[in-house]
Amino acid sequence: MNGVKKVSFPSFTHYNYAFKYFMENGVGARYIMPPQMTLRTLDRGTKASPDYVCTPFKTTLGSMMDCLEAGADTIFMSMGLCRLGYYGELQEQILRDMGYQFDFVNLSEYSTGKRRDYIKALKRLNPRMSVAKMMLVLAETVKLVEQLDEAEAMYYKNCGFEKVKGSCKTAIKRYHTAVETATTGRELEAAYKKFKKEFNEIELDKPENPLKVGVVGEFLTAQDAFSNLDVEQKLADMGVEVYRYLNATSRMFHYKGKNLQVETSEYCKYDMGPTSTINIWAAKNYASHSFDGIVHIKSAGCTPEIDIMPVLHNISEDYKIPVLYLTYDSQTSDTGLATRLEAFYDMISMRKKVL
Repeated sequence: MNGVKKVSFPSFTHYNYAFKYFMENGVGARYIMPPQMTLRTLDRGTKASPDYVCTPFKTTLGSMMDCLEAGADTIFMSMGLCRLGYYGELQEQILRDMGYQFDFVNLSEYSTGKRRDYIKALKRLNPRMSVAKMMLVLAETVKLVEQLDEAEAMYYKNCGFEKVKGSCKTAIKRYHTAVETATTGRELEAAYKKFKKEFNEIELDKPENPLKVGVVGEFLTAQDAFSNLDVEQKLADMGVEVYRYLNATSRMFHYKGKNLQVETSEYCKYDMGPTSTINIWAAKNYASHSFDGIVHIKSAGCTPEIDIMPVLHNISEDYKIPVLYLTYDSQTSDTGLATRLEAFYDMISMRKKVL
């Protein structure tokens, strides 16, 4: 492994397992798994960031510091769906000003839409990379992301009803461990099949018509448990089926933007941001399928998600469905969130009994 780049990517929910598989088996680099984010991560990222930036800028910056201190010599930053795609250059400069020594590969600089330019970016990590092998592993990685997203959806839909506490979490952790050590597509597939079999055998005590809550929001904060203070787990622990349509699979790999715009045309004529259309569609879909409530998650200063809030209000009015709006910044407290979720749960629970 001498001379091989030690690459890392800021911590982002379960997708780091996919990054690891792709980097090590497709690119031929060594992947340093980012340490789990903590309050120290957020605090350091916040102190080093400009005041005006969104919370994901601060958490990813803090995570980059963690990655470099964990042994990475190269930071790989992907394109962002929003302003975050332009933040890589600023984050790189902040880290260099702080004295960190590293290579920085910012995929936004290569986002021409041409395959040769993306390959050029990856070859900065390994000049001897086999393009044919990389493309094969890329296809396996896309499938892995889809499976990780499906596993997460199964988890949040059922973990609040397990008879033996912790059974669902044990199953999905075991799956993640198997994925982290996999080196072939066949091993990935075997790990997923084993997970599904194990998960489907978990005994549940679920009512016939449980409370259902749909989650919408900003791409990073809505998906990342650290960034949203584990809001989906908190809801599940109250005995709620939790659904979130937004993930990498739905937004990056199978996005049907024009179709979604047609289906939401009564609420919005134009696409207002990277996740606005998909969130409006998901909210309408939850409402039309008699969900009990919607939770909207965004980071402070996230303009696209601020823009869709009036649209969500209209959906709420038309379908008579409650919407809880949550905004996260570096000062958001776990206690305050728990209080708001408990009040929301009490409301939708009482509402379900009388309707």
